[in-house]
Amino acid sequence: MRRANVLGLGLIGGSLALALAKNGFLVSGTDENAQTAQTAVERKIISAIGIDPQAEISFIATPVSSIPMQAAIALAQTKGIVTDVGGVKATVVDAIKDSRFIGGHPMAGSELAGLDGADESLFEGAVWVLTPSVESSDETFEKLAKIITSLGAEIVVLEAQRHDRLVAVVSHLPHLTAATLMGLAHVTAEEHVAVLRLAAGGFRDMTRVASGQPQIWIDICRENREAIIDALDGMISGLSEMRRIVDTQSDQELLSRLQTARTARANLPGRVHELMDVCEVRIPIPDRSGSAAEIFTLAADLGVNIANFEVSHSVEGDRGILVLIIDKATAEMFRGGLMARKFRPTIQAVS
Repeated sequence: MRRANVLGLGLIGGSLALALAKNGFLVSGTDENAQTAQTAVERKIISAIGIDPQAEISFIATPVSSIPMQAAIALAQTKGIVTDVGGVKATVVDAIKDSRFIGGHPMAGSELAGLDGADESLFEGAVWVLTPSVESSDETFEKLAKIITSLGAEIVVLEAQRHDRLVAVVSHLPHLTAATLMGLAHVTAEEHVAVLRLAAGGFRDMTRVASGQPQIWIDICRENREAIIDALDGMISGLSEMRRIVDTQSDQELLSRLQTARTARANLPGRVHELMDVCEVRIPIPDRSGSAAEIFTLAADLGVNIANFEVSHSVEGDRGILVLIIDKATAEMFRGGLMARKFRPTIQAVS
């Protein structure tokens, strides 16, 4: 049986353990709270407490500030690959220089907390960001990517600092904004008891993330402070401009902004579902470190959806071919980007 470790048994760690077990792994786990680890065994979320030295993969699901130390422990006590699930990547990747480590961040969560919210299907359909560094080997990337896709997630590869800038806008800023909006509503409610009863679907949707666990955001805001401040400055500037438009009753400007927002919201990318919309791209992987990760990074940069992938190795074992199933509409753009980077792709329809 395949073996895995999960260090940190909160919502994400517990869900990971269940998902891995569902996919045939024998999962060992640890948590700083001994009772949490014991509960995980009793609920059959993990099979054993501790770090399995035979594990082929170890996931670090502890608070962001503790990830480098926990990753170092996993790297020292196992010979398998190690990854993490933290919401901030640059500080983690900078701290860990090992070919067996690749940073990761599943864009998934729940309003529930801890093991009570653990869900084996939490990562199905989710985007899972990987942030390989120059030290990360292609072998590590290939193994990790296959395990993550087996959990039902879609892989996006980004440089660590770029990840932090982007999640500051799409994840961290929305949470802080929701918290601020709920604080405003709460103050208003003290003066007008009925205000929260008037909260309709739009308000509830926008503030849903404020129901997440507050403690993890202390670490996130500390570790990603600069990117979050930049995002907050952009939001404050945008709101100030919106205030001016409303105050001056600039109807055309307001209509233009609302229409732009509506169009952008409608164009948020989805996943590739229909096989008739995809094609196969075969890319010989050159003998240079980080080639596979470079290809996935290019796909993320160009907005190319990867529905599936595999790596076919040559008989000699020193070369491979990366086979991707991608959205047919982006195939030629992807081909051009690959060729500009000295790759030699071939594209064919999927029958």
